[in-house]
Amino acid sequence: MREAHLSRSSVRWFPRWTTVAAVLLFLVPAFDALAGVLVAPPVVILSDKGRTGRITVQNTATTPREVTINFAFGLPESDSLGNVSVLLQDSAITDPFSCVGWVKAFPRRLILQPNSQQVVRFVAKPPKDLANGEYWSRVVVQSKESEAAVPTSDPEQAITAKINMIMQTAIMLKYRQGDVFARLELQDTQVEDHDSTVQVMLDLKSQGTASYIGVLHCRLRDANGKLVGSDNLQLAVYRHLRRRFVFPVVGEDFVKPYQVEVEITSKGRTDIDARDMIYGNDIDYSMLVE
Repeated sequence: MREAHLSRSSVRWFPRWTTVAAVLLFLVPAFDALAGVLVAPPVVILSDKGRTGRITVQNTATTPREVTINFAFGLPESDSLGNVSVLLQDSAITDPFSCVGWVKAFPRRLILQPNSQQVVRFVAKPPKDLANGEYWSRVVVQSKESEAAVPTSDPEQAITAKINMIMQTAIMLKYRQGDVFARLELQDTQVEDHDSTVQVMLDLKSQGTASYIGVLHCRLRDANGKLVGSDNLQLAVYRHLRRRFVFPVVGEDFVKPYQVEVEITSKGRTDIDARDMIYGNDIDYSMLVE
């Protein structure tokens, strides 16, 4: 699952009526353009058996980019409606499964020339007597464009503007201590049947010592087995997560009662190396909508 977050923006004022605006734009997936910068892989895995890792940062733009590497803590969380978001926290972190304070990046700041790339390495130095389990951090990669003057409409005006855009993405870093396992529980399923839609809400909870990473398929069929709608998504459950599906029921003569089919598996993920996957249990569940 790719997780994204919008961070802060700032404005700096300079003398002689020159305005420099630093705009921090929304996070983008690691494989998408990050102001011309690409980051791979999307997940970094460290462990007590291999405390080092790496990412590759590539500048695909035609101008140099200044790149900085920082760490924050943030897990996918959902609200009562099943909307998922990630809130990044870079200070006053109290979560016992945070590894922000003891994972370092080398280098933390670099200049990438056009069409060049560089490896950033990570080293974990966990505290002694660390309990078995999986510990988490976000690697926050920021890309800063070169300052460029923006022409004004009136050449005689004394005010010019320089726009310096900063974009960032946050990929997951996991540190695994000892033997860990992944297990997912489907705690509750709620279905609401309206005139033109059927809404399915799933409550999921991780019961393992590692996060559950997988794929979720949800289908809605009518009484004759005819497919009303289907959807699937990549799943990352660290603690508790709610996911919602809404299926339109229009334009067809569907016969009630409907049936909801849920299939969850940790197999089938192509964005994470199989050597880094911890395969958990599969879930097959169906429910009749009265």
